[in-house]
Amino acid sequence: MVLHKGERDGGTVLIVILENQSLGILYERMPDVDGRRKWRVSKSQVIDNKQEFEDYLSRRMQQDPDVWIVELTVADRERFVRDNLSAG
Repeated sequence: MVLHKGERDGGTVLIVILENQSLGILYERMPDVDGRRKWRVSKSQVIDNKQEFEDYLSRRMQQDPDVWIVELTVADRERFVRDNLSAG
C-alpha cells in the first residue's frame, strides 16, 4: 500500500515492512562507505509505543514532501530483505 506519494522522478523511497501484520520496520537507502546506497533499517516500531513510529513517518513527510512511503506486508521479513533489498 502506498502511504504517501512523492515526487514521481526523484523522490526518496521508504519501505515499511510489516511481518504478518505485526510491528513495522522502516527501510531506506543510505550511503555506504564505498559510495553505494544500500537498504538499511532506519526505524523500528516499538511494541509499547506504536504512535511514535507513525509520528516519525509524519515528520519525514513534512520534512521531505517528495518522499514516497510504501508499506508491504510479508510473511518472512528476513527472506524478503535478503531476496529483494540486499543487492543495494
